[in-house]
Amino acid sequence: MSRTRVIGLDIGTTAVRAAEVDVSRKGAARGKVTVTKFGQVPLPLGAVRDGEVAEPQTVATAIRQLWRDFKFGSREVVLGVGNQRVMVRDLTMPAMPMDQLRSSLPFQVQDMLPVAVDDVILDFYPTTSHEAPSGTMVNGLLVAATKDTVHANAAAAETAGLRPLMVDLTGFALARYHAFNDEGGQVTALVDIGARVTVVVIMAYGVPRLVRILPNGGQDATDALTNELGVSASEAEDLKRRIGVGMAVPPELRGPADTVNRATQMLVEAIRNTLVYYAGNNPGAGVDVIVLSGGGSRLNGFGQFLSNAARTMVTYGVVPQVSGSSGLQSGDRLSEVAHALPIAVGLALGEAA
Repeated sequence: MSRTRVIGLDIGTTAVRAAEVDVSRKGAARGKVTVTKFGQVPLPLGAVRDGEVAEPQTVATAIRQLWRDFKFGSREVVLGVGNQRVMVRDLTMPAMPMDQLRSSLPFQVQDMLPVAVDDVILDFYPTTSHEAPSGTMVNGLLVAATKDTVHANAAAAETAGLRPLMVDLTGFALARYHAFNDEGGQVTALVDIGARVTVVVIMAYGVPRLVRILPNGGQDATDALTNELGVSASEAEDLKRRIGVGMAVPPELRGPADTVNRATQMLVEAIRNTLVYYAGNNPGAGVDVIVLSGGGSRLNGFGQFLSNAARTMVTYGVVPQVSGSSGLQSGDRLSEVAHALPIAVGLALGEAA
């Protein structure tokens, strides 16, 4: 029996975020998502490193505060995972029932992975099928997450008194969030920029076809300023926000502006290379539009900077319907957190659908 109200928990580098989502049958039929509650609590630097929980007790304390401050109605959650130790690969398998297909994965993919198959948790996301001489084949995305990175996130949640219902790939959560508003008539690159990790999902006509997890994020420019100017992380972050990227600045800020531009260029190149890779493997079906989300996307000028580099239109993610009980009924308040919604909401949608 599917649930209609579920909580998605997104453990990021700088904050833990949770979204309670209500997807009734009637609402889902109209493509509407209602966020009944959303909250976030900041994390100290180092509690999560490169997208993986490094200090479970610290993260658990933040999660407890999140539940205490925002009074979520359940302790059952859907967790996300997405870092460099989560591999996503194209895979084609003989058509069979999904339970049989998943149980056969360890035998089918052991030569595809750089780690022992016993050390990973495997899943398969089917996308298309085709007929071959040997019969019907299913094309899709193989997900292989190292067990310790999944267990680290789950342990932090459990220590906080929560019960994980499932663990989902953050890339699929991002795709699910946008699918409710995707008309499916184009190829879209969803780009969620965190502090240390950027998730790129390419959706072809409403179906995710490529997922890349990049070890770059908005913190890169902050770190570059900290190292070059010898200032604190908070001072560097404030300076970065004032400067923006690719923007005109007064003479005294040209040095720091060059630093921000160089650091941001590395992230932009990683995104652009992902789009180029997809276009090269799908001639005539390149990306039509890039949709940005995540805290790193809020850097002034970033959208235009990326658009110029990728030669592709860039826009920002849509905001779902939000219930008045969430405390987000104000348009100004909602705009402040809209960038942080997609992954937490998308995680909840995976269990609610």
